[in-house]
Amino acid sequence: MQSWPGQFHWNELMTRNLKAAKTFYAAVCGWTYEAMEVDGMSYTIIMAGGQPAGGMFQMDGPEFENEDDHWGAFVAVEDADASAKAAVSGGGKVIRPPFDVTGIGRIALLQDQSGAILGVIKPAPMPDA
Repeated sequence: MQSWPGQFHWNELMTRNLKAAKTFYAAVCGWTYEAMEVDGMSYTIIMAGGQPAGGMFQMDGPEFENEDDHWGAFVAVEDADASAKAAVSGGGKVIRPPFDVTGIGRIALLQDQSGAILGVIKPAPMPDA
């Protein structure tokens, strides 16, 4: 999936009940799903019209202890580290510092001064077709 800096790149559902979420969104949106492994984690690709449209994963582990199920939006950026620094300079916070996901890109979760959370991603290079 190719995105340009500033464009929304990916939407992702983080849920405690992946099976129920998949059933719900298949009925509501007509989505189908493909499973994949990402850095040892099971991940679900949402498919719409045969094309990737987003992802879902089961929230397990202590890092999700106090989180409710939620959708996350990710915007493509030139540099996730620079975006994290800019968030702090602009009065926001870094919720999760930049981290790498193999084959996906470098991601950070940021919060603006009003409390809204947004993910930023420097997408990994696309493999040659």
